Amino acid sequence: MPITVLLADDQQLVRAGFRSLLRRARDIEVVGEASTGDEAIRTARALRPDVILMDIRMPGLDGITAARRVLEENPDTRIIILTTFETDEYVFAALAAGASGFLTKEIDPDGLRTAVRVVAAGDALLSPSVTRRVVGQFTGRPARASRNDRLAVLTEREREVVKLVASGLSNDDIAAALVISPLTAKTHITRAITKLGVRDRVQLVIVAYQDGLV
Repeated sequence: MPITVLLADDQQLVRAGFRSLLRRARDIEVVGEASTGDEAIRTARALRPDVILMDIRMPGLDGITAARRVLEENPDTRIIILTTFETDEYVFAALAAGASGFLTKEIDPDGLRTAVRVVAAGDALLSPSVTRRVVGQFTGRPARASRNDRLAVLTEREREVVKLVASGLSNDDIAAALVISPLTAKTHITRAITKLGVRDRVQLVIVAYQDGLV
C-alpha cells in the first residue's frame, strides 16, 4: 500500500510542484489537496491520509491550528509543517501541535520524499537547523521540577540512550558510543517513547531537557 499524502497550501503552484515531485515515488500517492486550514481539516477527515504536508500561513485557520485539530480527530495522521519561515515561534508552535516534522521549502526533492517516508514510518524529522533551535531553546532553560518524575520509569540504559538522543546523536552514533548495535539503540529509543507516552523522538528530546536529564 502506498503512503497517502494530503497537500495543504494556499498556493496552487506550490501544491502542483509538490504533487509532481511526490508522484515520482512509487510508494507515495497524493490523494488530495487543500488551500485553507478549514479545507485541510475537512479533507483530512474525509480521506484520513497517512501524511499531511501543511503550510503555516493559509487563509482562515493557520496551518498549526489546523494541524492540532486534525490530530485531535485522527492521532495516527502524521503532519509535516512545510514553510518558508523558520522562526522559533513557528518551530515550537508546530511541535506543541504534535507535528512530526518541520521543514523549510528549500528542501530538495529527494529530501521531501524521504521526509514523507520517515514520518509515515512513525519517526520524527526536523531539518538540522531546526534541530539546533530546539536543542538551543532547552539548553538555556533551567530544568523544571517534575511532579511525576517521568524519567523514573526508564531503565538506566534507556536513560543513557535518551540523553544521547537529546544531545543530537543518531542511532548509529549512539550505537558506537555505547558499543551496541544500531537496532538495539533503536529498540531502547522505542521503549523510552512508549514508557514516557510521547509521540516521537522530538518530544523525547523535549522531555529530556524539561526534566533535567541533559
